Amino acid sequence: MAELKHELKDMPTNDAEWRERLTPEQYHILRQAGTEPPFSGEYVDVDDDGMYRCAACGNQLFDSQKKFHSGSGWPSFTEAVNPDAVELHKDRSLFMTRTEARCARCHSHLGHVFDDGPREAGGQRWCINSAALDLETR
Repeated sequence: MAELKHELKDMPTNDAEWRERLTPEQYHILRQAGTEPPFSGEYVDVDDDGMYRCAACGNQLFDSQKKFHSGSGWPSFTEAVNPDAVELHKDRSLFMTRTEARCARCHSHLGHVFDDGPREAGGQRWCINSAALDLETR
């Protein structure tokens, strides 16, 4: 199996630097907790082997071996690469309570975690925006 580079990006120190680094869509999703339209993201149907990293800072987030096709319209994973890679927050927007997933390194919004994933893999569905991810293939 090929070795992954695992290079982290320097952290921006202000909003202007984030806007310079990210595309407008990435900025909206990662820094403003937006959501891309379902079935529009680059990684929805990708099955390549590798590591999904935070598009904002390069933090390793999800191993492709934990990715599955949920039919939801967003890349879905059964778990993060490790518990310290992400941070979870209660999200009470849209008149409901959900669990928001953020990158633990740069605190960027990634998506949400639901309890309707494959039971044999723990039951969670990490529903993540493609624009929040970069895939480093093996």
